[in-house]
Amino acid sequence: MYILATHPFLDSFTESDWLGKVIYLSLFALSVICWVLLIQKTWLTRTLHKQAEQFSSVFQKHKKNPLSFEVPSEGRSSLQRVYAIMKKQTLELLNKNRHFSKDTTKPATLSPTDIDFIDSHVTSSIVEEVHSMEKNLWVLSTIVTLAPFVGLLGTVWGILVTFSDLQMGSQSQMVLGGLSLALTTTVLGLIIAIPALIGYNYLKNAIKGLQTDMEAFSGEVMASLELQYRQVDIKEE
Repeated sequence: MYILATHPFLDSFTESDWLGKVIYLSLFALSVICWVLLIQKTWLTRTLHKQAEQFSSVFQKHKKNPLSFEVPSEGRSSLQRVYAIMKKQTLELLNKNRHFSKDTTKPATLSPTDIDFIDSHVTSSIVEEVHSMEKNLWVLSTIVTLAPFVGLLGTVWGILVTFSDLQMGSQSQMVLGGLSLALTTTVLGLIIAIPALIGYNYLKNAIKGLQTDMEAFSGEVMASLELQYRQVDIKEE
């Protein structure tokens, strides 16, 4: 109890005026938001990366027949959603080509236009996945900038309070309270901003890595689809 009672941050909070308390509570709120978002996004990116590795290894076993296995409708990873879109578009195009084919005895194939169509849908789906993973990530970048400014506001206000108390001939305890507010808010702002900056850069790189994995995986699936179903142009002699 004695340690808590003499803690510099707690003492500074209790001795500050109403604006100082608002600044402290604002910094505390920014800290809570920062750590909740960091933990949530870090867990999400690591889970997606693990699921992507598992699904990629499963696909390698069916590479020669890329449309041969089903993807669960729930709990899909980013790679599973990309594959599900590719499979859906491919099957729809194959059924359409089979329906309009003059020779129904031959297996349905994909034309170069069909390949481009699938590729455009895959690109759009990857962009949507990246956008989903980056959702609310702007909050971290905002905290990186906002927290030091809130701490600076506390610093300026604490100095103003200190000079005001000195001018009025106040006791040294009140003067020290203003200086404590000026120093501790700056420290708190930096303590919040530094992890937010590190976490933001880590998450951006992690999401970029997941995007690279999705692009590489979609390219691998597309190569298998072309090898299996692409229309072959045969020139007659």
